[in-house]
Amino acid sequence: MDLLLGFECLGCGRQHRPAQAKYGCPACGANLQASYDYAKAKRLFSRKRLAAEPRRDLWRYLPLLPVRDAGLARRVQVGWTPLYDAERLARSLGLKRLLLKDDGRNASASFKDRASAVVLAHAAQTRQKIVATASTGNAASSLACLAPGSGLRSVIFVPKAAPAPKLAQLLVFGATVLAVDGTYDDAFELCAKACERWGWYNRSTGLNPYTREGKKTCAFELCEQLGWDVPDEVYVPVGDGNILSGLWKGFTELRLLELIDRLPRLVAVQAQGSAAIARAVQ
Repeated sequence: MDLLLGFECLGCGRQHRPAQAKYGCPACGANLQASYDYAKAKRLFSRKRLAAEPRRDLWRYLPLLPVRDAGLARRVQVGWTPLYDAERLARSLGLKRLLLKDDGRNASASFKDRASAVVLAHAAQTRQKIVATASTGNAASSLACLAPGSGLRSVIFVPKAAPAPKLAQLLVFGATVLAVDGTYDDAFELCAKACERWGWYNRSTGLNPYTREGKKTCAFELCEQLGWDVPDEVYVPVGDGNILSGLWKGFTELRLLELIDRLPRLVAVQAQGSAAIARAVQ
């Protein structure tokens, strides 16, 4: 947190102090991105210091996260997930080496726990009581799972057509679940309006800049677990692009800190039935 300078708007380029940046840019509404004092970070983020860090979770990277401390969010294991060498799969694909990052080992069995952990730490730091999100799946499960351990309540907005097992999982975790008669976009809009009216804290991906900060820690882990040998390519499952942008930010920050000397090629992979980014590129 001491290294956090503020948030930069990715649309208009304006700089905002941390206290001014809640969700989107106050000036133009575009997404915000955290910026840090990278010159100072070089002294705190050396390979030697990281090697001596006893914590084996995403909080080992706390100096380069936008929160003061992990708080109660540290109660569950998030991050520092295993990296498997898939030798047979690599041979079948004609590759020299293929590694699989298993974020299914996180508390809710999802990569989304990285985002939720940082969001919940910030919510607790700013004395929020209720955290809400709109989701059709893993983000909802992640928030519902992690919120109680942070002493916070969760409210989940889901499309009415969401699978029954997923809704049951949310209820088991103690979340308040509101089924919206409409699409995910309708749930997203209703969540935003409810948060504005009732003063709830909005975790929704693509809106809250703290989600990207949690997801970038996967890039830190990959390089550290590989002995700072940068992967040639990283294949990323993509919906709205938040994971992709988080990983890119992580690798970029490592290069700014001179911990790596090149960037990997990131490959976005989308399901054919939900390929908005792929269609936009084409």
